[in-house]
Amino acid sequence: MIEVKNLTKKFKNGDQEIIALNNVSFAVPEGQFLTVSGRSGSGKSTLLYQLGLLDIPTSGEVWIDGRDYVPIGENERTDVRLNSLGYIFQDYAILPSLTALENTMLPLLMQGYSKKEAVGKACKALERLGILDRMNNLPSQLSGGQQQRVSIARAIAHDPKIIFADEPTANLDSETSEQVIQAFLDLNKDGQTIIMVTHEPEYAKLADRTIFMTDGAITSDVLNK
Repeated sequence: MIEVKNLTKKFKNGDQEIIALNNVSFAVPEGQFLTVSGRSGSGKSTLLYQLGLLDIPTSGEVWIDGRDYVPIGENERTDVRLNSLGYIFQDYAILPSLTALENTMLPLLMQGYSKKEAVGKACKALERLGILDRMNNLPSQLSGGQQQRVSIARAIAHDPKIIFADEPTANLDSETSEQVIQAFLDLNKDGQTIIMVTHEPEYAKLADRTIFMTDGAITSDVLNK
């Protein structure tokens, strides 16, 4: 599903050049739950942003479903992000003025689904995450875990090829974190490809595979099961 070849990302900090990713190469088969772990500043989130087409690497290739997406234009990258990929962030990134249902529907409407179709798909996703009964609540009326489950529902409502999650449990307590991780495990059991960044080893090892990063490079690649 994903193949990364010699991926490098450099940043300028004044006169200093920072190498955030250093010649990274690996592949992720369809249906795998991969976690990316490592200390703060190791390059985890930078890697996720390259894989999710949210940023452009300095050099290297990012192949998704048989195509290298590094050379394509921004309009096409936007189209791929909207229609083929799903994203979950640690700050939930849901709109405070919209209900849980409306937040989940929004990308579907942007993809061209009718309102009726979007409602149906959004309700199905919310039900799958166990929060259909909260569909008419605003984010301010939801707990942190419920808000994160809304963001997961939004990410899966259009049946993406890949879900990218960046520290999705960072702002949650342990009990709620376990519920969110279980949601990912259930999605993966149904065949969803997932790439999740986490600094928490107890969650990393629950995935099929874990990549450990240090100073922008992969230092370990372990099959957990």
